[in-house]
Amino acid sequence: MILYGRNPVREALRGRRSVEQVIATARVAREPWLEASTVPVALVATDDELGELCGSGDHQGVCARAEDYPYVDSAGLLDADDALVVCLDEIQDPRNLGAVCRVAECVGAAGVVIGERRSAAVTAVVCRASAGAVEHLPIARVRNVTEYLNHAKGAGAWVYGAHAEATVAYDQPDYTGKVVLVLGSEGRGLRPRVVSACDQLVALPLRGQVGSLNVSAAAAALLYGILHSRERPLDRAP
Repeated sequence: MILYGRNPVREALRGRRSVEQVIATARVAREPWLEASTVPVALVATDDELGELCGSGDHQGVCARAEDYPYVDSAGLLDADDALVVCLDEIQDPRNLGAVCRVAECVGAAGVVIGERRSAAVTAVVCRASAGAVEHLPIARVRNVTEYLNHAKGAGAWVYGAHAEATVAYDQPDYTGKVVLVLGSEGRGLRPRVVSACDQLVALPLRGQVGSLNVSAAAAALLYGILHSRERPLDRAP
């Protein structure tokens, strides 16, 4: 895989996968984070050479040859008693996947689960959109999202699905313990079978004229809502 952009390459050098070579302009090669790396750095004379190598002009003067993305086994994501896992149901836009992964990593999620079919995989575009967050965030691919959710419930997790028509506000549930947050595709949201596998559906307030949020924006609001709830538990009647 050819990674490109300062943050994706820098985080790949700090992350879990092997980086074979960095290719950079002389200016970027002199930056401290790259000078300190033990990975070989090859110099190119122009930005156009990098653009031809990575297929994008958005490389910021640096690319890297790295092994394919190292997915993890989904079974281990819920090991911790307070594990927070984000499950994505047929998210097909790689930039949305990257943006969701960036938020998930920032809130300290245990990982992200994506489907093997009809879902974006972790590509160089995803790495760029995540600003390198995927290099530190465990991501698992599963054959069947519904089966994964049922397994998660069997492991003691409570599964919350984000759904625009839900009657429960996002800030009402008790998010302590193991939690899986499920987000649907850009067009149709959660599929009916996925909805049926959720313990509870939650919704964000929409008080403007637009009827929905981008999935990455919804992920940010929901995940930080969960983080806030965990750090300042709601007062609940005994």
